[in-house]
Amino acid sequence: MEFVQALKRKRVKVREIPKWGTYLRKQWEDEFVSHLTVQEKEDIYLYSSHWASGYLWHVFSYEKRNFLQLEEADKAFKQEKKKFCYVFFQHYDDAYILENAETVIADDFKVEEDVYVVDKDFNWTYVRTHDSGYLGPYFSRK
Repeated sequence: MEFVQALKRKRVKVREIPKWGTYLRKQWEDEFVSHLTVQEKEDIYLYSSHWASGYLWHVFSYEKRNFLQLEEADKAFKQEKKKFCYVFFQHYDDAYILENAETVIADDFKVEEDVYVVDKDFNWTYVRTHDSGYLGPYFSRK
Protein backbone atom coordinates (compact mmCIF):
# COMPACT_ATOMS: atom_id res chain seq x y z
CA MET A 1 0.00 0.00 0.00
CA GLU A 2 1.50 3.25 -1.17
CA PHE A 3 -0.04 5.32 1.62
CA VAL A 4 1.89 3.43 4.31
CA GLN A 5 5.27 4.68 3.10
CA ALA A 6 3.94 8.21 2.64
CA LEU A 7 2.63 8.26 6.21
CA LYS A 8 5.84 6.86 7.63
CA ARG A 9 7.75 9.67 5.92
CA LYS A 10 5.45 12.07 7.83
CA ARG A 11 6.44 10.31 11.07
CA VAL A 12 3.04 8.75 11.55
CA LYS A 13 3.31 5.44 13.39
CA VAL A 14 1.67 2.84 11.13
CA ARG A 15 0.94 -0.61 12.47
CA GLU A 16 -0.59 -3.34 10.33
CA ILE A 17 -3.32 -5.37 11.98
CA PRO A 18 -3.84 -8.45 9.80
CA LYS A 19 -7.35 -9.81 9.36
CA TRP A 20 -9.04 -6.97 11.26
CA GLY A 21 -10.91 -5.73 8.19
CA THR A 22 -14.00 -7.84 8.84
CA TYR A 23 -14.23 -6.64 12.44
CA LEU A 24 -13.73 -2.96 11.51
CA ARG A 25 -16.25 -3.09 8.64
CA LYS A 26 -18.85 -4.54 11.03
CA GLN A 27 -18.06 -1.90 13.67
CA TRP A 28 -18.31 0.84 11.01
CA GLU A 29 -21.68 -0.51 9.91
CA ASP A 30 -22.89 -0.65 13.52
CA GLU A 31 -21.90 2.99 14.06
CA PHE A 32 -22.80 4.61 10.73
CA VAL A 33 -25.57 2.43 9.26
CA SER A 34 -27.43 1.10 12.31
CA HIS A 35 -30.29 3.56 11.79
CA LEU A 36 -31.39 1.62 8.70
CA THR A 37 -33.58 -1.44 8.75
CA VAL A 38 -32.49 -4.69 7.11
CA GLN A 39 -34.79 -3.89 4.17
CA GLU A 40 -33.35 -0.39 3.80
CA LYS A 41 -29.86 -1.89 3.77
CA GLU A 42 -30.94 -4.29 1.05
CA ASP A 43 -32.51 -1.41 -0.91
CA ILE A 44 -29.15 0.38 -1.09
CA TYR A 45 -27.31 -2.86 -1.96
CA LEU A 46 -25.24 -2.77 1.20
CA TYR A 47 -24.70 -6.55 1.14
CA SER A 48 -25.55 -7.57 -2.40
CA SER A 49 -23.00 -9.32 -4.59
CA HIS A 50 -24.40 -7.86 -7.80
CA TRP A 51 -22.35 -5.33 -9.78
CA ALA A 52 -21.80 -2.03 -7.95
CA SER A 53 -23.07 -3.64 -4.77
CA GLY A 54 -21.88 -4.46 -1.32
CA TYR A 55 -20.26 -1.16 -0.40
CA LEU A 56 -20.69 0.35 3.06
CA TRP A 57 -20.33 3.83 1.57
CA HIS A 58 -23.66 3.33 -0.20
CA VAL A 59 -25.16 4.83 2.96
CA PHE A 60 -23.79 8.13 1.61
CA SER A 61 -24.31 7.69 -2.13
CA TYR A 62 -27.96 6.78 -1.49
CA GLU A 63 -28.19 9.75 0.88
CA LYS A 64 -29.25 7.72 3.92
CA ARG A 65 -26.91 9.62 6.25
CA ASN A 66 -25.68 13.22 6.43
CA PHE A 67 -22.27 13.74 4.87
CA LEU A 68 -19.87 16.15 3.26
CA GLN A 69 -18.57 15.30 -0.18
CA LEU A 70 -15.66 16.09 -2.50
CA GLU A 71 -13.54 19.09 -1.44
CA GLU A 72 -15.71 19.72 1.63
CA ALA A 73 -15.03 16.15 2.79
CA ASP A 74 -11.28 16.54 2.25
CA LYS A 75 -11.27 19.83 4.16
CA ALA A 76 -13.28 18.40 7.10
CA PHE A 77 -10.92 15.42 7.27
CA LYS A 78 -7.88 17.69 7.31
CA GLN A 79 -9.33 19.78 10.16
CA GLU A 80 -10.24 16.76 12.29
CA LYS A 81 -7.96 15.93 15.22
CA LYS A 82 -6.36 12.60 14.40
CA LYS A 83 -4.23 11.18 17.19
CA PHE A 84 -5.32 7.57 16.58
CA CYS A 85 -7.14 6.19 13.53
CA TYR A 86 -8.05 2.92 11.94
CA VAL A 87 -7.66 2.47 8.20
CA PHE A 88 -9.41 -0.42 6.47
CA PHE A 89 -10.70 -1.38 3.07
CA GLN A 90 -13.90 -2.68 1.58
CA HIS A 91 -12.27 -5.67 -0.12
CA TYR A 92 -9.19 -6.48 2.00
CA ASP A 93 -9.07 -7.97 5.45
CA ASP A 94 -5.83 -6.36 6.54
CA ALA A 95 -6.15 -3.01 8.31
CA TYR A 96 -3.92 -0.42 9.93
CA ILE A 97 -3.66 1.59 13.11
CA LEU A 98 -2.29 5.11 12.72
CA GLU A 99 -0.83 6.86 15.74
CA ASN A 100 0.39 10.45 15.92
CA ALA A 101 -1.73 10.98 12.82
CA GLU A 102 -2.26 14.74 13.10
CA THR A 103 -0.58 15.34 9.73
CA VAL A 104 -2.69 12.79 7.83
CA ILE A 105 -4.73 14.40 5.05
CA ALA A 106 -6.97 13.25 2.20
CA ASP A 107 -4.14 13.38 -0.36
CA ASP A 108 -2.39 10.60 1.56
CA PHE A 109 -5.11 8.25 0.24
CA LYS A 110 -5.55 9.68 -3.26
CA VAL A 111 -4.53 6.48 -5.05
CA GLU A 112 -6.46 4.15 -2.75
CA GLU A 113 -9.93 2.85 -3.54
CA ASP A 114 -12.73 1.99 -1.13
CA VAL A 115 -10.67 2.96 1.89
CA TYR A 116 -12.22 3.95 5.21
CA VAL A 117 -10.51 6.06 7.87
CA VAL A 118 -12.15 6.37 11.27
CA ASP A 119 -11.11 7.62 14.68
CA LYS A 120 -10.72 5.06 17.45
CA ASP A 121 -14.20 5.76 18.85
CA PHE A 122 -15.91 5.77 15.44
CA ASN A 123 -17.11 9.35 15.94
CA TRP A 124 -16.23 10.38 12.37
CA THR A 125 -15.23 8.73 9.13
CA TYR A 126 -13.53 9.65 5.87
CA VAL A 127 -14.16 7.40 2.87
CA ARG A 128 -12.45 7.44 -0.51
CA THR A 129 -14.36 5.34 -3.06
CA HIS A 130 -13.32 3.78 -6.34
CA ASP A 131 -15.53 6.47 -7.90
CA SER A 132 -14.02 9.40 -5.96
CA GLY A 133 -14.62 12.66 -7.76
CA TYR A 134 -18.04 11.37 -8.79
CA LEU A 135 -19.16 9.50 -5.68
CA GLY A 136 -17.09 10.71 -2.81
CA PRO A 137 -14.86 11.15 -1.10
CA TYR A 138 -17.19 11.39 1.89
CA PHE A 139 -16.84 12.67 5.44
CA SER A 140 -19.44 12.09 8.12
CA ARG A 141 -19.89 12.32 11.86
CA LYS A 142 -21.80 9.84 13.98
